[in-house]
Amino acid sequence: MLELVIFSALNGVLYGLLLFMLSSGLTLIFSMMGVLNFAHASFYMLGAYFAYTLGMYTGFWPALILAPLLVGALGALVERFGLRRVHANGHVAELLFTFGLAYVIDELVQMIWGTVAVAYREPSYMREPLFTLFGTDYSIFRGVVILISILMFIALWYLLKKTRVGMMIRAALTHGEMVGHLGHNVPRLFMGVFGFGCALAALAGVIGGPLLATEPGMAATLGPIVFVVVVVGGMGSLQGAFYASLLIGLLQTFFVAINASLADVFNALGANLDPYGEVGRISLATLAPMTPFILLVLILIFRPRGLMGELEP
Repeated sequence: MLELVIFSALNGVLYGLLLFMLSSGLTLIFSMMGVLNFAHASFYMLGAYFAYTLGMYTGFWPALILAPLLVGALGALVERFGLRRVHANGHVAELLFTFGLAYVIDELVQMIWGTVAVAYREPSYMREPLFTLFGTDYSIFRGVVILISILMFIALWYLLKKTRVGMMIRAALTHGEMVGHLGHNVPRLFMGVFGFGCALAALAGVIGGPLLATEPGMAATLGPIVFVVVVVGGMGSLQGAFYASLLIGLLQTFFVAINASLADVFNALGANLDPYGEVGRISLATLAPMTPFILLVLILIFRPRGLMGELEP
C-alpha cells in the first residue's frame, strides 16, 4: 500500500508539472494579452515533432533548446501577420482564428510526419534509475522533467512579478496607450509575449513527447485539460495554474491506481450506496479521464473565479 501511495504521488506530481509547463504559456498569453489561444496545444505538439526531427542531427539536448526557439519564432510570426490583424475585431475573431490555426497545424503535422506515432525517446542513459524504491526504478529523465518544471515556475514568477519587463507587459495590457507614449513598442511587446508563450508550450512538448506518445492526437488529448487548468487555477494566474495542474495530476493518477468503486468510496464515507447498482459499480479508474472536467464544474459552481483568480471589479 505504501508503495502504491508513493509512486502514485510521484507520477501524479510528474504529470501535474507537465500540465503546468503546457498551461503556463497559455496563462502568460492570456494574462498579458487577454487572448485565449485555442492553438496552444498544437504548438506543444510542434515542439515534440521539431525536437524529434532535430534530435536526429543534433542530439537530445541541443534539440531541447532549438525546438522551443523555432516554435517561439513561429508563434511570433503568427501573432504579427495573423492574430494582430484580427485583434481589432474582438475576442470572438481571435478565438475563431486560433481555432482554425489548430486545425491547420494538425493537418500539416500529419502531412509531414504521418498519421502514426514516431519513435521519439529520451537518451538511453536517462532511462537509468535515479533511485530504486520497493524494487521499482524511477528514471533519471522523470527527475529531470520535475526539476525543469519547478525551475520554469520560479523563473516565470520572477519575470512577471519582480522584473521591469513583466511590469511593462502588464501595464501594456490595461494602459497600452500610456506605455506607448512612454516610448515602448506595444505591438512588438505583445508579439514577443505570444512567441514566448508558444516557446513554453514547445518546451513542454520536447520533454513530454518521450513520456507520452508523440503522435498527431497529442494536442487533442491534452488541449482540453490545459483549458481546464487555466480556468480552475484562475484566469491569468500563474500560481493558480501551478496548483490546479498538481491537483488534476494527482487526482487522475490516484483514481487510476486505486482499485475501488464509487460504492466503496461512498460507503467508506458513511453513505449508503448499493454496490450492485449501475452507479455503485462504476470504478474510479473509469472516472479518471473525467476528473478534470468534474473539477471544472465544481469550481464554476462554488468558486467561479478559480483557485487564485481575482474578482472582477
